[in-house]
Amino acid sequence: MVTQTSELSFQNPRGYQVQSGLLQDFERGLDPLNPQSSRIPCHVLGYGEISTVFEIQVEGLHDLAFKRMCCFETLDELKPYVDTYLEYNRLLENQVGLHMPPYGYALFISESGRPIFYIIQKRLLPESIGNNALQILPPPQIVSLFKLVLMELHKVWAFNRLSAECQVGIDGQISNWAIDEFDSGHPGLSEGATLFYIDTSTPIMRLHGVEQLNAELFLRSAPPYLVWILRALFLQDVVTRYYDARKVTIDLIANFYKEQRQELIPDLVAAANEYITRGGDGLAQITEKEVSDYYREDQVIWRLYLGMRRFDRFVRRKMLHLDYPYILPGHIRR
Repeated sequence: MVTQTSELSFQNPRGYQVQSGLLQDFERGLDPLNPQSSRIPCHVLGYGEISTVFEIQVEGLHDLAFKRMCCFETLDELKPYVDTYLEYNRLLENQVGLHMPPYGYALFISESGRPIFYIIQKRLLPESIGNNALQILPPPQIVSLFKLVLMELHKVWAFNRLSAECQVGIDGQISNWAIDEFDSGHPGLSEGATLFYIDTSTPIMRLHGVEQLNAELFLRSAPPYLVWILRALFLQDVVTRYYDARKVTIDLIANFYKEQRQELIPDLVAAANEYITRGGDGLAQITEKEVSDYYREDQVIWRLYLGMRRFDRFVRRKMLHLDYPYILPGHIRR
């Protein structure tokens, strides 16, 4: 059950605000185990480690995408995240120069006292999202899309080099970009196409060298018995890789394995190395073996992690009869 709160309830920094009752009704009727059967019809657009993106199919919420985050334990814990989220968006848009869809956010408090946070964003054409577009674009235009992403990422690395007090990180995976004015009936990539960056829910940024995001949030959805080893072995790497231009580029290329377009990887590596040769951000050349090794390691880690989360959900719901607020994806091809 959901109760209203007067604090941080609905904010509208760039044009999107919804009727509070509609979103609260959706949250009340949401079934985390099977969201498609929730009381208010919805469609899952995507899954993250600590979030789920919905299209809510009710009048008044059409044409919007809602990213649900339930990893916060108190309102006092959420407030610094909101401040960081807004500053991160401001920096990416106004200082770095990335393009982002209009957005807003909403918050309510459940009866258990857990804050439920929604990022509200204009819903873009599904085919325009990078991982969908690369399934319908011809291979030469996919390589062109990849080069456009590299140029957008270059804006981030250039900002970080010039900024004395602030650094921003970014997850450059292809699914985090969308093509503006994409025509799914005649799919193509126009010269000088504009890309939107659509995933700002992980606001990785440092001020005077101090990380502003509470990195422990990454561990909230992990089974309790895994938290210590994830913290010891992976947490620092997860946070720092977003600031590393070379690792972000390798991760971007490796993502094409997951999207079942591995035949393009030689062309993508060649395109990345051409960019590097022309002076792109002072990186060392990238090899196909590096990309495949990176993906193989990443694949093992995330398969194990998701399997453990499913086991944890079973134990909490079926054996301990406890609430499990996270929504887990079904089978993921990797």
